[in-house]
Amino acid sequence: MPASPYLLTFERIGSPKTGYITSTQYADRVPFAIRRVFWTHGTPPEVVRGHHANKATEEVLIALTGTVRVKADTGKQVQEFTLTDARTGLYIPAMCWTELRFSEGALALCLTSTDYADEDYIRDYAYFKKLATHLEL
Repeated sequence: MPASPYLLTFERIGSPKTGYITSTQYADRVPFAIRRVFWTHGTPPEVVRGHHANKATEEVLIALTGTVRVKADTGKQVQEFTLTDARTGLYIPAMCWTELRFSEGALALCLTSTDYADEDYIRDYAYFKKLATHLEL
């Protein structure tokens, strides 16, 4: 059975007076070895990003600023998450279809378990559903 998305929390040190540092230092907080890091910024609020699943890649998505709303579909269950705190990451397992909406000025950081490979992406929802249904057997 495929894994489900879930929220995880990162350690933060500092204060409102001096600012904060949030880190992935504690490796057990991320359920995979980080292979790639990228960020998404400048996305207009009316644009929906994502519209794909990855065959093998696992991700942790963090809203560093602003709000990122995520619809996560494993083929068996659809969940919605709202990311608003840089201390909170959303674990997105492989074979999870996502759709993302960004608030004005939002900046999102993504940690992934693999390097980018176009062949890892499923961009056809009907095909994803067929594969996801097959995985449940």
